[in-house]
Amino acid sequence: AQAFVRIEIEDINDNHPVFEQAVYVTSISSHTQPGTEIINVVATDRDLGIYEVVSYRISSGDPHGRFSVDPQFGIIRTKKRLDHETQSEYTLSIAAEDCGIPPLTSSLMLDSLAAKIVILDINDNSPSFTSSPLSYVMEDVEVGFLVHHIIAKDPDEGRNGEVTYHILSGNENKAFVLDEITGLLTTARFLDREIQDCYNLTVVAVDDGSPALSTIQVLTIIVLDVNDETPIFLKQHYETAVRENQDPGEFVIKVEAVDRDTGLNSLLRYEILPGAGYENFKMNQDSGELVTTVPLDREIQEVFSIKGNSCHDLGSPSRSSTAQLYLTVLDENDHNPSFAETQYQISVREDLEEGSAILDLFASDKDDGLNGEVMYSLIDDTFGAFAIDSVTGSIVTTKALDRETKSQYTFRAVASDCSTHLPRSTTVSVVVHIDDVNDNDPFFFENPIRAFLPAETHVNETIATVRAEDMDLESNGAVVFSLMVTETVFQIDMKTGDIILQEPLASKDFSTQLLVTASDQGISPRTATAMVIIFTEEQEEKISFSRSLYEASVPENSAAGEY
Repeated sequence: AQAFVRIEIEDINDNHPVFEQAVYVTSISSHTQPGTEIINVVATDRDLGIYEVVSYRISSGDPHGRFSVDPQFGIIRTKKRLDHETQSEYTLSIAAEDCGIPPLTSSLMLDSLAAKIVILDINDNSPSFTSSPLSYVMEDVEVGFLVHHIIAKDPDEGRNGEVTYHILSGNENKAFVLDEITGLLTTARFLDREIQDCYNLTVVAVDDGSPALSTIQVLTIIVLDVNDETPIFLKQHYETAVRENQDPGEFVIKVEAVDRDTGLNSLLRYEILPGAGYENFKMNQDSGELVTTVPLDREIQEVFSIKGNSCHDLGSPSRSSTAQLYLTVLDENDHNPSFAETQYQISVREDLEEGSAILDLFASDKDDGLNGEVMYSLIDDTFGAFAIDSVTGSIVTTKALDRETKSQYTFRAVASDCSTHLPRSTTVSVVVHIDDVNDNDPFFFENPIRAFLPAETHVNETIATVRAEDMDLESNGAVVFSLMVTETVFQIDMKTGDIILQEPLASKDFSTQLLVTASDQGISPRTATAMVIIFTEEQEEKISFSRSLYEASVPENSAAGEY
């Protein structure tokens, strides 16, 4: 007999889930959105029933929870945004478990690279400058000198992270050149801090992605000074004036120079170099102010020409320059007019015409301008005889002189300067002696003269004496006498004026008239005549005119006293 026996073998959970692939590898973009399916891992379990049902989980490799796996279907999805620059790849361990009790597990392990997810780079980062935005360079460097190394980093990979450099602006005068690959910035021409002391270069760093990303940096380059500029005075020739007699320390002038350098290279010191007159002045080395060290005297030195007005900077080595200073000392009215003599004595003839110059006074004044301009005047009474020209100092007569009236004049002349403030003056004595001229006739003390002659008068006896004087001096005033008619019994002593009987009288009734002449002894003698009437006691005096009519003619405008 034959029978069919069906034996069913009951399953036990004796098989582990097995992945279909030993390694799962994929790559995704950094821009992959969360929830995107990236890998589907599949594991199978040869057991039956619940023992063949597999569930999935991430066992390691995702500490930050950037991925998730569908426990039922094994689909791995992104859970968060990914960043290639943060982490470029992930190796996940995926565990597959059956539903046995206890469950059996199969894993894709790290060492077997079971599930490797590569995050592909995209150009999502701009270059970032790591070099300083500030640099310094000396102004005297040669062309081609390395000024700065510009560095920008881009965390992207490949061409996305390859950076080139360019100057956008601030290099208009082409002072610098930038290597676009290395970022080395060098000088392209000589620098001059005094022309431009700072450059602000706008530099761009550009990656090679598509589209390219860029970053801008303003690079400030400070040009450092070297002592290559000479101080320059604002003026090469300074002119000023200062009053004389001022106390030491009187301000004269401030000189000023500029130095286009900076720092110690531009810090200036002023001084006066040795030269004529420099010891009269002192200069403030910091401010350039010039002051006097002694009172100045214009009358000793009116102009100072200081050729050594110098300044130097404090650079190393120092640079210097000079300027010239012309200083005029202004006058103060500190001198009196001065006459050549302390007293003037002069003799003049009394017959000078009115308006005649008798003396030219001159007074000098060492001062300048109105302070040294002299005017003249007279003080004291000159009795109207003299005047002085206020400008020339010439003393002239203002009326006819008469020695017999006044033989000497003494007065003072004043020389005054023309200062408008406290004028100064000097006085001098003038003595004018009036010299005599023969301008006076002798005059008789008595005229006519009556002489009584007794009959018993002896020969050589003086019967009368005539007296006369002349107001002139010396020979002009020395009088001698004479008889106009010499044939007579009388004679006259020429010096004494004694009339002497020379012969006996002819009768007792004798009488006569004598004409006596008195003459001075001037070069052109002047004379006067007197009548001497002589009579005896028997003879009465008789006086009569020689003519009954006298006629004469006189020109008009005749001077007083004219004969």
